Amino acid sequence: MKRGFYTIMAAQFFSSLADNALFIAAVELLKTSHAPTWQAAALVPMFALFYVVLAPFVGAFADARPKGQVMFFSNAIKVVGCLLMLFGMHPLFAFAIVGLGAAAYSPAKYGILTELLPPSQLVKANGWIEGLTIASIILGILMGGQLVGRALSSRLLSFDLPVIDTGIETPTEAAIAVLIAVYCIAAWFNTRIPHTGVEMRPIPRNALELVPDFWSCNGRLWHDRLGQISLATTTLFWGVSGNLRYIILAWSAAALGYSTTQASSLSGVVAIGTAAGAIAASMRVRLDRATSVMPLGIAMGVLVVAMNFIHNAWIAAPFLILLGGLGGYLVVPMNALLQHRGHNLMGAGRSIAVQNFNEQACILGLGAFYSLSAGMGLTAFGAITAFGLVVAGVMWLIKRWHSRNCVLHKDEVDHLLEIARHDNVHG
Repeated sequence: MKRGFYTIMAAQFFSSLADNALFIAAVELLKTSHAPTWQAAALVPMFALFYVVLAPFVGAFADARPKGQVMFFSNAIKVVGCLLMLFGMHPLFAFAIVGLGAAAYSPAKYGILTELLPPSQLVKANGWIEGLTIASIILGILMGGQLVGRALSSRLLSFDLPVIDTGIETPTEAAIAVLIAVYCIAAWFNTRIPHTGVEMRPIPRNALELVPDFWSCNGRLWHDRLGQISLATTTLFWGVSGNLRYIILAWSAAALGYSTTQASSLSGVVAIGTAAGAIAASMRVRLDRATSVMPLGIAMGVLVVAMNFIHNAWIAAPFLILLGGLGGYLVVPMNALLQHRGHNLMGAGRSIAVQNFNEQACILGLGAFYSLSAGMGLTAFGAITAFGLVVAGVMWLIKRWHSRNCVLHKDEVDHLLEIARHDNVHG
């Protein structure tokens, strides 16, 4: 791997670390302010909001400027969101602004991989990026839980700056202040990301011209025989896993009686398995064999439903590791295949923006459904059952879809797989 790849990994680690810790802090902030349950559940779709709204623009922006600069600006937006939450803006709206920064960050983060590395290293690079991202999710969730916990927050609140009155008086405020510093560390790494030398694609003067271009790119991926399968799979996976992050917190409280700090520790367990699965997939699955992992998605859905029968933490921990492992092994090859097809069809930034739009629209839709259901009295057990059945059922349909493509469009599918095989060997 080139040296710049490790700088990208460091920047991604700290930015994702802060994102996940901030989510826990925002949940606790709503809980301590006695907000309705549906508002905490709504944090997930609110974070996804700008991914969907700005999808036609962020990909083109990532392709028009050096991606290190785009990542730096995006982290600056996240800092603004933290400051607004710290100074009294409703957590839902402030977290949405952090989501705006994340929406701009993602096309640059993934798009730069196809600029910096040959296709033969894409699965491996995705494995390391996803593995490190999952590690940051584990540590971020744990960090957020500890920051709002009594032991660490009391130490943070006892720390005073001479002369300056910070106005920080609660555990959640102290946690947010720490996370601002973490975002700043990520921004510093962004300034060290090298230019790849790839020619920039200018944004048109009338930004609205990007909307039909985006929908054209979206249609191109959905009509590509491999792009549509990988896009459908990753869309479903991230749509469900994005909401499971909160659902596991709710399930931990309902099934095990855990506090936010305790539940955050158990939530991080899923990410341990996902990291292991992601790294294993990066070492074992070739790009042209990515579709072979689809049956794992069905198994993952079945395991989600099985969570309802677990009421012991010692059983829950290894079970959640297995669940995460299946997800990590599933998503890394499919993500790499999607990047490969998108890069060939329309360019890195635009393809990632299309991917983000579909995945975050799924998160937004499922999150809105869960928030509405929570407002109407649906329990965490009911939500887990619904999500598990959706994963297993829709993944089965996607697998059937791919099998149908292989029968009706065998020559086209074989040709696309041959391209992937050739690039994987000679990239």
